[in-house]
Amino acid sequence: MAKSPEEEHPVKAFGWAARDPSGVLSPFKFSRRATGEKDVQFKVVYCGICHSDLHCVKNEWGFSMYPLLPGHEIVGIVTEVGSKVQKFKLGDKVGVGCMVGSCRSCDNCSKNLENYCPKMLLTYNSIYHDGTVTYGGYSDIMVADEHFVVRWPDNLPLDSGAPLLCAGITTYSPLKYFGLDKPGMHVGVVGLGGLGHVGVKFAKAFGVKVTVISTSPSKKKEAIEHLGADSFLVSRDPDQMQAAAGTLDGIIDTVSAPHPLLPLIGLLKTHGKIVLVGAPEKPLELPVMPLLMGRKIVAGSTIGGMKETQEMLDFAAKHNITADVEVIPVDYVNTAMERLVKADVRYRFVLDIANTMKAA
Repeated sequence: MAKSPEEEHPVKAFGWAARDPSGVLSPFKFSRRATGEKDVQFKVVYCGICHSDLHCVKNEWGFSMYPLLPGHEIVGIVTEVGSKVQKFKLGDKVGVGCMVGSCRSCDNCSKNLENYCPKMLLTYNSIYHDGTVTYGGYSDIMVADEHFVVRWPDNLPLDSGAPLLCAGITTYSPLKYFGLDKPGMHVGVVGLGGLGHVGVKFAKAFGVKVTVISTSPSKKKEAIEHLGADSFLVSRDPDQMQAAAGTLDGIIDTVSAPHPLLPLIGLLKTHGKIVLVGAPEKPLELPVMPLLMGRKIVAGSTIGGMKETQEMLDFAAKHNITADVEVIPVDYVNTAMERLVKADVRYRFVLDIANTMKAA
């Protein structure tokens, strides 16, 4: 007989979890594994709310296991380390992002691309090496193998820095990998949400010219005056899109809802690249002719390996890049999810776990 989540491990833990595809979160008692020799246990201080948390609690991608305890933008303070842990000590500030395990031996793992390991284990809603389900950061404590824990830079705030562990690395990695990080280049960012707004900040820090592309004309002032974008296009305005045709070296497309690619491909120069980092639940239509007529690339990218995630955090600390956040108490989480559906947040909710997570 399988043990209950509360009894399967020795360390008592508490969080908020969804029990079914209604996606409603409620208090949840469970347990964490004892700190193994290479494990780091930490007290969770803040945890960002990512759009994928919303997809998962509602089973929109079709592979949710309930009870589901989301959260993969987790920052906190180390409370215990295993006997063989080398990178961390008690009291250190640390973070855990979207993954907590990989095979560590495949080609991808050997190249610091654990995020592309076929056996990559997600921070929540995965089956861990010991056969138990992983639970995320909407909880009071976290335990993870030190390899999947990042050092938190001293001058990076915990609350507004937390979303960098998913939204930050998700935009930083493709900018670097696809060579869209060279000063003087012109990059478009589609969608000014949790990912898009940090994508703009990273691109600007690389010295790139940035155009924000959005369906909402109301975001223009925000994009240019607050986030430092150089220009703004309303994607539903054919005249604006036509005037900007063939001007972009690359596009980071952060939109996680179905949307047309044709107008975006038209914005690219010859050899331009559009990199998709949002994950719509339905396939997008891909018009091929415009790709042929400019040797253009449509690509995808997801998070980054552990080495690159650390590099991204250090870069963010150096350039004072943080997310724009609304810090909320844990018991506001369901309202926050409803607002997230309506894109009513600028730009990331962050749960104040340390001060508001109270065991029922």
